[in-house]
Amino acid sequence: MTLGELIDALGGRLVQGDPKWEVSGISTIERARTFELVFAESAAAVKEAVACRAGMIVMEPGVAQDFPRGKCIIEADQPRLWFARAAKLLAEHPLDVGIHATAQVPTDVMLAPGVVIGPGAVVGSHARFDVRTRIDAGAVIGEGVVIGAHCHIYPRAVIYPGTILGDRVVVHAGAVLGADGFGYVRDSKTGTYTQFPQQGTLVIEDDVEIGANSTIDRGALQETRIRRGTKIDNLVHVGHNCDIGEDVIVVALTGISGSSTVGKGAVIAGQVGIGDHAHVGPGVILGGQAGVLSGSTVTNEGLRPGTVLWGTPARPLKQVLREQVTLARLARRPVKTQHETQDKTQDDKTQDGE
Repeated sequence: MTLGELIDALGGRLVQGDPKWEVSGISTIERARTFELVFAESAAAVKEAVACRAGMIVMEPGVAQDFPRGKCIIEADQPRLWFARAAKLLAEHPLDVGIHATAQVPTDVMLAPGVVIGPGAVVGSHARFDVRTRIDAGAVIGEGVVIGAHCHIYPRAVIYPGTILGDRVVVHAGAVLGADGFGYVRDSKTGTYTQFPQQGTLVIEDDVEIGANSTIDRGALQETRIRRGTKIDNLVHVGHNCDIGEDVIVVALTGISGSSTVGKGAVIAGQVGIGDHAHVGPGVILGGQAGVLSGSTVTNEGLRPGTVLWGTPARPLKQVLREQVTLARLARRPVKTQHETQDKTQDDKTQDGE
């Protein structure tokens, strides 16, 4: 891919260099080679970058004025973001063609141009794949699954029947999408459990990434939905009927119980637990191991932007720390025994002349 093609796709301005320069990849300033791209976000980083072997540097406008000859200089408002997007484009190597001989794909499956299905993959009837989507070895795609364009389903992922994926969705190895939710009805007389119907759907919108061994359940009678741009880490569980908003970050080992919602732009750190029918508002930041109780609502109302909520129930981190300091002070106070209390009472009576 040429530097000019990257700029056409990502924007930015070439202030020095040849747009026909071939970009072989990305690197760090310390290890870069002539045909590789690096980024610099500060004046100090720019000084190091122009002195390294990299042939191409992306930086903020106006950070530097004079550049060594032979360097290609790109200016972008957000160099790190430009660099990350460039890396993604450069990683899109040509895909193998067609369906591997050991894959099981019924004749009624709809395959757009450029779809690749790897060794041992199993696809159910009436599934649909849009252009340049890749299904890796051993993945299982259920009946009627719809997968959009430029998606990547990694090895041994399982997508249950009827699940819908948008464009540019990434599903990492071992993830399970669309399994039955954990919903049961108890017989009050016998104590036995009967599964409540799990006949809804799971919809994954565009640009979502789902980490390895994560599980997202289908809706019971309605749908579970993961909205555009959300990124889910490894070993996350999202229960049935949940609605996860746009551009949400969910970090590893988090559990979100059924019928809960998470607002746009929220950040949920590792090992967070969210009870059923709970609501996390837009932009809320839940620190590691925070807890949201069932049926409760957590918002940023009245708080400064960027406030981290922590503890169970989740509340502002500063408040939690003040509470811990108070408890520590109380714990350091000497505790009087029953004998000491009785002696003090007797002394008081003596002083009163009794």
